[in-house]
Amino acid sequence: MGHPFPIREIARQAGLSEATVDRVLNGRGGVRESTAREVRQAITDLDRQRTQVRLVGRTFMVDIVMQTPERFSTAVRAALEAELPALHPAVVRSRFHFRETGPVRELTGTLDRIARRGSQGVILKAPDVPEVAAAVGRLTAAGIPVVTLVTDLPSTARLAYVGIDNRAAGATAAYLMGQWLGDRPGNVLTSLSSGFFRNEEEREMGFRSAMRARHPERMLVEIAEGQGLDATQYNLVRAALERDPEIRAVYSIGGGNIATLRAFEDLGRGCAVFIAHDLDHDNTRLLRERRLSVVLHHDLRQDMREACHIVMRAHGALPPAGPTLPSAIQVVTPYNMPSQTTTV
Repeated sequence: MGHPFPIREIARQAGLSEATVDRVLNGRGGVRESTAREVRQAITDLDRQRTQVRLVGRTFMVDIVMQTPERFSTAVRAALEAELPALHPAVVRSRFHFRETGPVRELTGTLDRIARRGSQGVILKAPDVPEVAAAVGRLTAAGIPVVTLVTDLPSTARLAYVGIDNRAAGATAAYLMGQWLGDRPGNVLTSLSSGFFRNEEEREMGFRSAMRARHPERMLVEIAEGQGLDATQYNLVRAALERDPEIRAVYSIGGGNIATLRAFEDLGRGCAVFIAHDLDHDNTRLLRERRLSVVLHHDLRQDMREACHIVMRAHGALPPAGPTLPSAIQVVTPYNMPSQTTTV
């Protein structure tokens, strides 16, 4: 396993002991394969961040913990690493803890391990449930600032939320839906990955409220708990379409859009309007192919930069600033897509 990094640096990046890293690097026994993968990933992350490591300045180790589909976590990683050089003279090093789904206890276990071993900050995307709120409390009690990303945990001791105004985003989707559907008949399918993510709940509330005010005759059909994953999303969408032959449009709050479109196609149904969130690699391709009507987008690189700045301010490395403002909501069509697609 060739690399230029000292064992101490790899151990810090992986959150493991130097002895464990030494055993992995030298092929000694007594190490689980999952631990060996963590060491390999740490070396990969260090290699990706090595240009920043050479900069002179204070070092901040930040943990990014997210429950989200791979397409979004990939965009977050790319956005953060693209911003790292701009944060000099400080050096921000990042450890990534990504999962698509799973029991809450695994997520809180990750947060508790970070609290025990230490970190300069945690950037967190997690469901708004009591167990996560309690784990955030333990992090802050350990002196580790927590910044929520994309979806908030307002009842916790988190330091700040970075992301869009999700109610406004939902209302924007409703406005566009009404404009494009016009007087054509048809019901609208709203799709959430999970009812436990506050951002999705707020988007749905904003959408439903605006639709009721502007288009009270339009029926909304909700599905949830597809986790934004194509395998589960397909079955939920297909069942909804089979139950309701009047569904003609989609507001996709939680993703899984390839599966949603496949369900329409497999049943020979047309989708007149499809509004989605996040310009990830799936939605970028679908929008270019004109299979999505529009994507509601925000600058993820800017969000990651702001999250890092908040962590740095918490440690006195930057002067105080005013309250964090919501990110701008951009309406992206095939004709005004950003040249770089690592923003969401």
